[in-house]
Amino acid sequence: MPRRKEIQNNIGSELYSLQIFDCNYFDKFNPDKEFEKWALVEVTDFDLVPDELETFVLTGGLYAVFVHKGSSTDNKTFQYIFTNWLPNSEYVIDDRPHFEVLGEKYKNGHPDSEEEIWIPIKLKK
Repeated sequence: MPRRKEIQNNIGSELYSLQIFDCNYFDKFNPDKEFEKWALVEVTDFDLVPDELETFVLTGGLYAVFVHKGSSTDNKTFQYIFTNWLPNSEYVIDDRPHFEVLGEKYKNGHPDSEEEIWIPIKLKK
């Protein structure tokens, strides 16, 4: 965040919190398992990348999108997704990045905050 203003060619004001999990991360959930996390903004191109910042290209695919209302520390939406919605759906987790869109209604840690949760999915075989 301290360097966000250095990015000159961003699109919109949304921030993205993106996670990359190992392919077996969700087989046996363990909150102590490590994963890769990125803080991102969308840009028009990679021509003006400030020093020491990296680029990331998100590949396309099918995502289930949920709106989370409440503090970012409240895990109720993730619990619903992984213990209710997903097991009762015709989908499984796909091995692609997960991310949250932090738009204008996002207020870090505030109970009135809103964000979108994007979970990569594919049809069960």
